[in-house]
Amino acid sequence: MLDLFSPQKVVYNGGIANVKEWKISCYLEVMSGGVPTTNPNLELRDLFLPLLETCDKLFIEWYRQQKACNNNSVMKKMKVNGNDGELQVNRLMTFITRYTPNPGEQALLKHIDGAGKVDGSVVIALPMDRWSSTLEVNSFDGHGGGLTFWDGRGRQEIHYDTRVGDVCFIDRAVWHQADPITKGTRWALVIFYTIQ
Repeated sequence: MLDLFSPQKVVYNGGIANVKEWKISCYLEVMSGGVPTTNPNLELRDLFLPLLETCDKLFIEWYRQQKACNNNSVMKKMKVNGNDGELQVNRLMTFITRYTPNPGEQALLKHIDGAGKVDGSVVIALPMDRWSSTLEVNSFDGHGGGLTFWDGRGRQEIHYDTRVGDVCFIDRAVWHQADPITKGTRWALVIFYTIQ
């Protein structure tokens, strides 16, 4: 992964989380029309393909459970159409982000994935870069990182300390952030999904 990772500079219209030029992610899959970049890293995508396919299955199961619990109209519509609950997902965008303590690389502050155009997303905490620094330097303990979510109704702030291998499922239009780090390097695989 380290040999294939090559950050791509992306300029967002109006900025994402107050960052107009995002340059710490490498895009494996992009939206139609080449958004946010026209040159996805296909070699890195191929390396991650088994994990991406596993995430597809996990996301479908999570989405089905979420919507069944909420008695969502999506699930009702599927039953009415005789679809027997079969869901299919489309990976709208996939990227790997490397967070460092350098200015502009520490976090992705409060935002909604895909500007609300996704049905959900997955974030996976990837193994730390143990080759660039010692385990002590790359330790999460006391050096930030993790994810914070905001409950829209009560405006409650919920923080999760993420560890390598943790998988986080995020429903559509949920405010969240990758929390700032002060030391080491953190890697995250992010997948935006739409349901078909």
